[in-house]
Amino acid sequence: MERSFGTSRRAVVGFGDDISAVRLANDQLAVLKTDMVVGSTDVPPGMTWRQAARKAVVANVSDLAAKGVKPYAGIVALGLPRTLTKKNVQGIASGLSEAAKEYGFPFVGGDTNESKDLVISIALFGLTEARKLMLRSGAKIGDIVAVTGEFGSASAGLRAVLDRTIRPDKLPRELSQAVYYPNAQLDVGLRLASTGAITASIDSSDGLAWSLHQLSEMSGVGIRVEKVPVSRAAREFASAFGYDASNLALYGGEEYNLIVTVKSALLRAAQIAARGRLKQIGFVTKKSEGVRLARPGGDVGIRMEGWEHFRR
Repeated sequence: MERSFGTSRRAVVGFGDDISAVRLANDQLAVLKTDMVVGSTDVPPGMTWRQAARKAVVANVSDLAAKGVKPYAGIVALGLPRTLTKKNVQGIASGLSEAAKEYGFPFVGGDTNESKDLVISIALFGLTEARKLMLRSGAKIGDIVAVTGEFGSASAGLRAVLDRTIRPDKLPRELSQAVYYPNAQLDVGLRLASTGAITASIDSSDGLAWSLHQLSEMSGVGIRVEKVPVSRAAREFASAFGYDASNLALYGGEEYNLIVTVKSALLRAAQIAARGRLKQIGFVTKKSEGVRLARPGGDVGIRMEGWEHFRR
């Protein structure tokens, strides 16, 4: 895809990262992000129109958070099925407005059209200094791998409602929150960017394993995970219904934590900036060692799996 568009001398960050960025004057960058929610693939059973619209905003803000960039303004393009009611459309508008206020930016325009499936496409614009931008590339051997939260709750909740194991309105609170009301960690991302401690960063919405592989590939390094950060709710769900809790955490998706690599000498400074939300899970190794998980009987490879459109 990217070869079709060519390159631009203005582009500082192009295809392959969470965002795109172009150079303005001096050290300033204009940071651009777009992502969409599609009804048939991104809206699980039990999710309201308001929640779907809010989720579309969260997905975009989360990628800016991973770069340490605050959204300045946004535009939205809606594809709406003819069957939607006025109440449905009002719900979408409420979700967009709620999320914009939550993350401190206005929507300044957009477009609306008729479509066969629901489409909520968001584009956000932000500004930052080039020296503060956190990219997927930059991790170095010896850096600490850390995350800003636990994993598995969204995966467990989605499995429960998609497999009809648990009705959406009967989900445990933590699973319901992860599926229907996720949060982008914008405040943490902004504070981490100010420390100078982060060498690489990515949003985890495509899954922990997939995101670790992306960091590994973009930085040209290996990663050794010493402990999978599984949420309590995911462990309880796995125990009750016969799932592997570590697999739920590694190979799920739809979670909006940040995964970062940190200069080892500045780990404490980064943890203080993140106000206790940054937890070490491993460290960066040689590229030849790949992405692997420490086990008592010997390390095992972590598969490059997660949420990816157009894969079967």
